[in-house]
Amino acid sequence: MMQRRKFLQQSAAAAVAGLLLPRMSRATSLFSATAMPPAGLQLYTLGNLMTTDTKGTLQKVAAIGYKELESAGSEKGNFYGYKPKEFAAMIKDMGMTWRSAHVGGAPFTMAQVMKMAKTAEDSARIKGYMERFKNAPKSLNLKENYQELADAAAEGGISYLVCSSIPVNTLDEIKTAVEVFSKAGEACKKNGVQFAYHNHTTEFDEVEGHRPFDYILSNTDKDLVKMELDLAWATKANQDPVALFKLHPGRFPLWHVKDLDKNTKAPAEVGTGIVDFKHVFDNAQESGMKYYFVEQDQAPQPLQNITNSYNYLQKMLG
Repeated sequence: MMQRRKFLQQSAAAAVAGLLLPRMSRATSLFSATAMPPAGLQLYTLGNLMTTDTKGTLQKVAAIGYKELESAGSEKGNFYGYKPKEFAAMIKDMGMTWRSAHVGGAPFTMAQVMKMAKTAEDSARIKGYMERFKNAPKSLNLKENYQELADAAAEGGISYLVCSSIPVNTLDEIKTAVEVFSKAGEACKKNGVQFAYHNHTTEFDEVEGHRPFDYILSNTDKDLVKMELDLAWATKANQDPVALFKLHPGRFPLWHVKDLDKNTKAPAEVGTGIVDFKHVFDNAQESGMKYYFVEQDQAPQPLQNITNSYNYLQKMLG
């Protein structure tokens, strides 16, 4: 009798578990989706729209559905001609958050910039960038103005100050980058801001027996210097972003969600190229990702391009 009662109890428990497991699976999936941060945008994607009509362009970005923004250098300087507090307030009034700011690491010579080019498309993209900014006022950079930039980040209430790029073509340049990042990281920490570094492809080239990516991460404090991993540039450099996450778990709070054209390997709308976004997003927790920003360098139709990228991500992430 006891054995029969125990059998019935176990059978009932198994039946209940069978009913609950699919629901639990859906709930887990739903939790993952709701835990994923809302889509962000790197404003560099918008080109000169951000200087010719800053407010109007941001209103269009908000209407698409983007919630998190990362600023970039512009023809009007670091913050599109606004004071940090003013820029943050304008974005907040539109229902978005200014989460991160890109700033230069150190002045580049033309020769240093062109060393970043691996293809004819890269050269054209870089030359286009240089042409766009040839008449821009001199922007602040971390090597010369790290404290001023850390203070500006605090004034704007942003969470992250990110080095967009810095020369890493020689071992001496890499060592200088480490020194600059360490100082910037300390200054940012005192201001309640997290410092991070954004990669291109050159960080994965061997330089005098070292890869800049490895050298920088190994010689900086993991709490002071985080990474903003550009998924496209890492992929173009034949790196698996997830493998990088496993090497340095928790050190990638920011991502640039960018795709690469299947043929030209030029930046493309998210979901139209070669980057395996599902594979990357499935490993978001290991990376330590807090925010991600859609980016498409020199987008031909910026507002339409970012709309298509947004829609793809909404569909993929559910």
